[in-house]
Amino acid sequence: MISISRRLALTGLSALALLGLSGCAALNTITADAQSFGSWPAGRQAGSFAFERLPSQQLNEQQQSELESAARSALEKAGFTVAADPKTADVLVSIGVRVSRSDNAPWDDPLWWRWNGNYFAWRYGPAWRPHFSRFGYPYPIDPMMERRYDRAVALLLRDRKSNEPLYEARASNDGATVGSLSLFGALFEAAMADFPQTQPQPHPVSVQLGGGQ
Repeated sequence: MISISRRLALTGLSALALLGLSGCAALNTITADAQSFGSWPAGRQAGSFAFERLPSQQLNEQQQSELESAARSALEKAGFTVAADPKTADVLVSIGVRVSRSDNAPWDDPLWWRWNGNYFAWRYGPAWRPHFSRFGYPYPIDPMMERRYDRAVALLLRDRKSNEPLYEARASNDGATVGSLSLFGALFEAAMADFPQTQPQPHPVSVQLGGGQ
């Protein structure tokens, strides 16, 4: 018979294990602001697709191929299949990725600071972050911590035969790094999460991240 103390210890270890698993799941989940537009025909199946590149995207074939690979999984999860021949694809898909960097400027207005009960903080990125101690004295901040990257992806799906745009989807988030192909893949998945429905207003979508950010 297991003693009470041992039973409690085992219960505690089980709880810690569950917390660890949930913590790992949280670390592998990203949240993005998604938007979708268009009027996908009622009753039309997702069908086959092929990527279409702009002339400027053809200059760096390796980079574009990697981004298309990141978007392919999102399209397949939405029900699409890769066309054996681009000339017979049901839809043509154009994709785009944009990353822009934001730095804390020396003239940022203190009007945006607020007192949170312990210290002054100001709005920068997705959360309030402290810039002053609880006594109001400033402390140095690593410039790298002030740097934020806005990351966004977009997809445009057009009917191959009529060239009519059928569906447009976007997703974006920000973070302390430029991001990785895995992150962009997750953003593409967030962008296609509403398909075939549309939701033009920005709304949060959480998806699993396959690798590092």
